[in-house]
Amino acid sequence: MTVVADTLGLLQEALQLAGDLGYRVREEPLGDLPGGPCTVGGAPHVLLNLEHSVAARLDVLVKALAADPRVAAEPKSRLLAARLAAGTPPG
Repeated sequence: MTVVADTLGLLQEALQLAGDLGYRVREEPLGDLPGGPCTVGGAPHVLLNLEHSVAARLDVLVKALAADPRVAAEPKSRLLAARLAAGTPPG
């Protein structure tokens, strides 16, 4: 249960970080598509497939945030910082 709770907590933290950076994160059923970053009307978005596991959605969001150089200046937990530095969550 701790792993699931940790993953949910990290997803919530990553969602907050994305919002702080100006991303609009949309969690929608996307079928077989993994989701990822995109731009809609000049605004940055990250699409997360609601049909995927929490861990898979976290992976997509971490990859999108890791590519943004502004993320380094934002406050975050050590665990999220390590995952962002790696570019993807371990596992």
